[in-house]
Amino acid sequence: MKNKDLLAYFSALGAVFFWSFSFVWFKIAYLAYKPITVVLFRLVISVVLILIIAWSLKRLQKPTIKDFKLFFLMAFFEPFLYFLGESYGLLYVSSTVAAVIVATIPLISPVAAWYFFRERVSLKNIVGFVFSFAGVGLVVLNSSFRFDASPLGVGLEFIAVFAAIAYSIVLRKVVYRYNTLTIIAYQNLIGIVLFLPIWLFVDLGDFLVTPFHPQAFRAIVLLAVFASTLAFVFFTQSIRQLGVNRSNTFVNLIPVFVAILSFIVLKEGMDVQKIAGILVVITGLFMAQAGRKKTPKQKTIEISQV
Repeated sequence: MKNKDLLAYFSALGAVFFWSFSFVWFKIAYLAYKPITVVLFRLVISVVLILIIAWSLKRLQKPTIKDFKLFFLMAFFEPFLYFLGESYGLLYVSSTVAAVIVATIPLISPVAAWYFFRERVSLKNIVGFVFSFAGVGLVVLNSSFRFDASPLGVGLEFIAVFAAIAYSIVLRKVVYRYNTLTIIAYQNLIGIVLFLPIWLFVDLGDFLVTPFHPQAFRAIVLLAVFASTLAFVFFTQSIRQLGVNRSNTFVNLIPVFVAILSFIVLKEGMDVQKIAGILVVITGLFMAQAGRKKTPKQKTIEISQV
């Protein structure tokens, strides 16, 4: 194995590990702060870091007026709608349940691509889709096949899933003209503008009377630095060396990492049924990845917020 390939593998694993830890850091941040506060401060810190990185590498591009409308639409879906669903969903479901639901994004995306772009969906895609949703059922239902997780929380997490898919559809219209750092920087900047009025009306009063909580605020900083900034830098490095498909395969490990981290850090329960559900989801995800065929001259870049 070449040293560059080995570095790319570690970069992909590092990105996935940081994204997995984000589900845990959200729970810790909620010890003191409300969801909009956590998301807004996360975005602000992340934007500052990304702009510094992009400026130092001379990679920051200026969108045209026409493309700015697309950037606004992307930011509405993600981070705005995505984080509303994910962050509020985490108030009602465990980190593991949330991660398993979010992990279905790569499965539903081919269906959306088929509908909007008439991209071919293979039999393995379909089988993987069925497998993974069966796994999600095992995770969110109890042994009597009744909801073990909050239906509201599950619904909110699926709002995040569909927001991410809508985002990826719009992303295709600009991904060939702008680099990753530029896309993330501008969508997060617009996201701050969208979240700020809500924060002023919903969370500001609570934030002003909440005593500073070192552990919770540290979790927000960790979310911004590692999940929203370094993870994307690492994942981009992996894509350059391994390609999109091989790099995206590592994303399938997020539910496994989240389950382990939640069990160790948050002391979340983990029974045999949930473990089986996670394994079924992972099996379906890998089957779907194996079923994807990349046609010649096709260029696909996926950027996701976690």
